[in-house]
Amino acid sequence: MSPIKLAAVGAVVLLAAGLVATVHPGHPQSSEPTIFEPQHMNDFKKPDAAELKKRLSAEQFAVTQQCGTEPPFRNAYWNNHKPGIYVDVVSGEPLFSSLDKFDSGTGWPSFTQPVKGTDIVEKKDQKFGLVRTEVRSKVADSHLGHVFDDGPADKGGMRYCINSASLRFIPVEEMDQAGYGAYLDPFVKAGLLKAPVRETAILAGGCFWGMEEIIRKIPGVTKTTVGYTGGNTPNPTYEDVSTGGTGHAEAIQVEFDSARLSYEELLNYFFRMHDPTTLNRQHNDVGTQYRSAIFYTSDAQKQTAERVKATWDKSGKFKRPIVTEIAAAGKFHPAEEYHQKYLIKNPGGYTCHVLRD
Repeated sequence: MSPIKLAAVGAVVLLAAGLVATVHPGHPQSSEPTIFEPQHMNDFKKPDAAELKKRLSAEQFAVTQQCGTEPPFRNAYWNNHKPGIYVDVVSGEPLFSSLDKFDSGTGWPSFTQPVKGTDIVEKKDQKFGLVRTEVRSKVADSHLGHVFDDGPADKGGMRYCINSASLRFIPVEEMDQAGYGAYLDPFVKAGLLKAPVRETAILAGGCFWGMEEIIRKIPGVTKTTVGYTGGNTPNPTYEDVSTGGTGHAEAIQVEFDSARLSYEELLNYFFRMHDPTTLNRQHNDVGTQYRSAIFYTSDAQKQTAERVKATWDKSGKFKRPIVTEIAAAGKFHPAEEYHQKYLIKNPGGYTCHVLRD
């Protein structure tokens, strides 16, 4: 294990009643949202108020935590017509789809229903002498807005009147990469997106933290998992692999949509992000676990890998010959949870990877 790496270890009524908060439109977040992982939603713990004030804009905090209401016609999504999904700004929980969005004329985003599988919490709201039904997200208990029974009759008659400040919008072309792939089928059926073609690649090029941070952002990549492969030790741990004696390499299992990103294009990114000319070494990380390797999962991948490697070897981009291993993929062992998306969990943590031009 490298010493450096170890060290890193009702609109009109509302207006008339003066219920609209005087908050500024627009609500950028202070940091990059984490990737949505449905299997972890049950473990979600809502941050305390102090932390939420750091993560959210003043408007987002006022609306989601203090039941505020943003101004109509002066908010981020009331007139947004792009296809995609709207999620809870606090937790990332999927809430509404653009396929159910309609122009209600109120100046707030309006939807006929939540996305399938989402449990919106409804509460009676009797503030200001009015009887309304408030809606809140289930996971983070964020105030979203209100629901009324004056929506389109042909679509159930409901109108979910929602504050933009409670939402984060994920465009359809980014949903898979952001972790919302399970919600893409309705967009495919609506003709707004081609059905994805799933393919898996396994790549090794030094510390898997830095590699994953670059690869996960490549358009067309839908999922990344860091782990160990290429050796003989069954069920290896990080401590086992870090000795350099297991034969395993730190690697990335990459799931991608080959209709959007070809295997060849992915390998070109791979050769740009690390030094493939150093044997069993990547900068300060030394050992067989840090070797450069492509583990192919099909004959077609093998042929592509050999061709791409030869092209880069002749490109003049490197002063020394490329030593990248090309081998058949064996069993891939996912690494411990704390390694997954490490640089999201630990911004500024150790990495020796940079995507070169």
